[in-house]
Amino acid sequence: MQAFLDRLIAQGYFAGVPRDLVYVGGMVVFALIVVLGFVLNVAGITTWLERRVWARMQGRCGPNRVGPQGFLQWLADGVKLFMKEDLIPAQADSRLFRLAPYIAVVGFLSAFVVIPFSSGLIVADLNVGIVYLTAVTSFVVVGILMAGWASNNKWSLIGGVRSAAQIVSYEIPTGLSIMPIVLLTGTLSMQGIIGQQGWAPQNWFVFNNPFTFAAFFIFFTSALAEGNRTPFDLPEAESELVAGFVTEYSGVRYLMFFLAEWGNLYIIGAVVTTLFLGGWQIPPITDGPVLRPLLEFLTFFLKSYFWVLVAMWVRATLPRVRVDQLMAVCWKYLVPLSFANLLGTAVWVVLWPQGNVVVQYLMALLGLAIVWYFFHRVAFHLRRARVRERGQFQLNPLS
Repeated sequence: MQAFLDRLIAQGYFAGVPRDLVYVGGMVVFALIVVLGFVLNVAGITTWLERRVWARMQGRCGPNRVGPQGFLQWLADGVKLFMKEDLIPAQADSRLFRLAPYIAVVGFLSAFVVIPFSSGLIVADLNVGIVYLTAVTSFVVVGILMAGWASNNKWSLIGGVRSAAQIVSYEIPTGLSIMPIVLLTGTLSMQGIIGQQGWAPQNWFVFNNPFTFAAFFIFFTSALAEGNRTPFDLPEAESELVAGFVTEYSGVRYLMFFLAEWGNLYIIGAVVTTLFLGGWQIPPITDGPVLRPLLEFLTFFLKSYFWVLVAMWVRATLPRVRVDQLMAVCWKYLVPLSFANLLGTAVWVVLWPQGNVVVQYLMALLGLAIVWYFFHRVAFHLRRARVRERGQFQLNPLS
C-alpha cells in the first residue's frame, strides 16, 4: 500500500499535500474497501455456507429457499435482524451493554490492517504486525466479558467469565506457537514471514522441522478455542447457558457479535496461512502487474478459506467439551507442548541456521501421508454408507 501511494506521489497526484496525510488518507480508503467490499461479504456468505456444510454432514436440509440453493439467506437474515427491535433489559448497565458489541467488532476488524492479501495488498505492513494482531484480537474478549457483565443475567455472566478464563488460558499456547516462526525468520512483520517462505510445500514453515509441524496443530486448535468455536464454545453454550453472553441481545447488536465470530474464522485461516503455509507465494509463472497480484490474492484467499471449511467440519462433527476438560487440555497438554516446541526450535536454529533440506522434504512427505490417510478413511466410510443404504433399500423397497 505504501509503495502504491509513493508511486502516486512521485507522479504528482498529491502535489502540495503532506506525505503523512496522504498515507493516512490512503490507508483509511483502503481499509473501508477491505471492510465493506470484502470482510462483510465474506462473513455473510460464510454464515450461509456453514449452515449448508452442517446440513450435508448431518443428513438434513439447510437453507434452500431464499435464492438459488438458499444463497441469499444471509442477506435475508441481515435484513431481519436490522428490523428487529433493539431491547435493553431494565436492570442492565445500559452504557456497557450498548458498547460491548462495538468493542468486539472493532477488535476483529482491526486485525485486517496487517493481513497480507498479496505482496502489495496490505493496509499497513507493520514491523510488529504479528504482535499487533494478537493484541487487537483480544478486544473481542473484552467485548464478550463486558456483554456478560452488563446484561445483569446469570447465564450471560457465566458465559462472560468462561470467556475470560478460556481466552486468557489459550492465548498462552497460541502466542508460544507463533514464537518458533519468529525464531526462524527473525522478524515480526507478516510480509517478512511470508517472504522467507516459498511457493512449494517443502519450503513452508509447517514442514521446516518437527517442532514447527507440531506448533501448526497447536496454534490452530488454540485459535479455535480463542474464537469460541465448537467444541470450545463454552461462553455461548446453548444447552447450558441459553445463549451465554448474548442471551439478552437482539437485533443489530446480536448480529455484530456473530459477525465478529464468523469474520474471525477467516482471520484464523489467514494467520495460519501466513505463518505456516507460504502465504500468497505463487510459482514464477508471470510478472504481470495485474495478473500476478490477482493470482497471489486468490492463492492467499483459497488457502485461508480452506481452514474456515475445516472449522465448519469440526463444528459439525465434534461435541462440546466440559469446562474442566477445556482448561485441562490447555494447561496440562498444549502449554507444555508449546514450550517444548519453542525450546526445540531454538536448538534447531542453532544447529541448522540455514535449515535442513532433507528434513523439510521428509516432513512434507509426512504431511502428504497424513492427507492421503485422511481421504482414504473418508472414502472407506462413504463406501460403507452406500453399502448400508443399498442393504436397507433391498430389505424395504418402499422406504
